[in-house]
Amino acid sequence: MVVMSEFMEGLNLTVLGVTIVFTVLAILAVVLYAVGWSERRLVEKEAKAAPTPAPAPVVKEEKPEIPPRDLAVITAAVLAYTAEKASQLRPLPFKRKVSDAWRLYGVQSQMEEVEDFNYEMGKW
Repeated sequence: MVVMSEFMEGLNLTVLGVTIVFTVLAILAVVLYAVGWSERRLVEKEAKAAPTPAPAPVVKEEKPEIPPRDLAVITAAVLAYTAEKASQLRPLPFKRKVSDAWRLYGVQSQMEEVEDFNYEMGKW
């Protein structure tokens, strides 16, 4: 039978353990927050210390415009090519063979159980 003093000792031990765990987690959280804060401060200092270069003059790049007719011809050619490639591919039929490993393991474990039983009975 459990005595009340043993129950109280177990309860005190549980409360002490939970308190220690959460205290350590709180300390780790504070340390990680401090490391992140200090890293942000260092990055901000480096950003302020680095001189900003003068913006380079913007060069407007002109794209060659493709006439709509040529664009349609190119698109049709690409689609015809991909359709031809897709028609050449055919799915390969395959049957997935069920692994015999589980069945063999079950048979082996049953045989070992029978051998162990016979050995314990003295029939071996």
